[in-house]
Amino acid sequence: MSTATIASSVVESVRAWHRSTLRLLWVAGPLLLIIAIPVADGFLPPDVHLAHLLVVAVAITAVGSGPRATALTGALAVLALVCAGLERRTLATESVLVELSALLVVCVFLVLFTRLRDRRERELVWVRSVSDATQRVVLRPLPKRAGPVALASHYRSAESDPTIGGDLYAAARIAGSTRLLIGDVRGKGLPSISDTAIVLGAFRAAAHRRVPLPELVGYIEDAVRWGLAEFSEPDEDAAERFVTAAVLDIPDDEPVVHLISCGHPPPLLLRGSTGTALALTVPEPSPPLGLAVRPADTRSTDSVDGRYAPATFPFEHGDRLVLYTDGVSEARNTEGEFYPLAERAAAWADKAPDLLVEQLAADVRAYTGGRLNDDLAMVVLQRDRTVSQAA
Repeated sequence: MSTATIASSVVESVRAWHRSTLRLLWVAGPLLLIIAIPVADGFLPPDVHLAHLLVVAVAITAVGSGPRATALTGALAVLALVCAGLERRTLATESVLVELSALLVVCVFLVLFTRLRDRRERELVWVRSVSDATQRVVLRPLPKRAGPVALASHYRSAESDPTIGGDLYAAARIAGSTRLLIGDVRGKGLPSISDTAIVLGAFRAAAHRRVPLPELVGYIEDAVRWGLAEFSEPDEDAAERFVTAAVLDIPDDEPVVHLISCGHPPPLLLRGSTGTALALTVPEPSPPLGLAVRPADTRSTDSVDGRYAPATFPFEHGDRLVLYTDGVSEARNTEGEFYPLAERAAAWADKAPDLLVEQLAADVRAYTGGRLNDDLAMVVLQRDRTVSQAA
């Protein structure tokens, strides 16, 4: 057995012992108080009375247990207070009756509190399960490999409760090439999730048709326009809802990548041999999806080609591409400085895609101190070979 395995077993054993000890304290602590307080009360002078501290035992139980355990502890505390009053022959006095009434009221309140808290926790579990199911349906996990391309991804929402927000990515494998999409929906709340579903649905429907890349982006643009018109509220400013996106096509038999950018941050091309990071800036970027000017004749293929001009960049064996949203590039530290993505990515350019994406994600969290003001999505690609090289 290796040293790392032994150390991991020891750590897990310590954590299990710690959890069991805490559980024992939550149960035994209140019971010890209920027994000790009346006993101590019997040895104290008549003008010193500790029985009112029995409420502490009920409060401790309410913090760590449910309504049944709280009700049982409350009943035992009331019984202990009655026994202490009988022992000192003060049960019928005004002060003991007031203490008893107050203890009953507090016990009832704590039982109701734990009941409402448990109901809220069950609702949160249900909401998280629905959110997880939504994420699996809408933002499907990327395959680890698509033809000669290895892929790895990372997603994190800026919100604490939902697991899906306005960032998106998807991949589609067609004969002879791999197509990818990464995007960022502008908007808040449920409309951003509906826009995410529209963009991903349009990409998945059209990417397998083997249409040219400009036609694919044009199809997504039309779907986004329809979605904005269909699901916008009457008083909502549609100009505030749009989608920045980058759509890529990676041929199997050519060491290149074709890229159309719709207002999205440029991907980074990493070369492990030189340790460099090059931003793939498109000479003629298109407007974000939903903001493009519609041509007079939408049926014309030439008009679509004019709106979306792909740029071609080298993408050779061993190269890596880092696709990201502005939640990565615009992440700030406590001094307000942007995250140096190109510099950090270049330093780890020789890492495998899964290791690189996790390294970058952990580094962004450390850089921002764990505070994210925007959703974060990254996809790392690596070309392992071309079809001609594989043959």
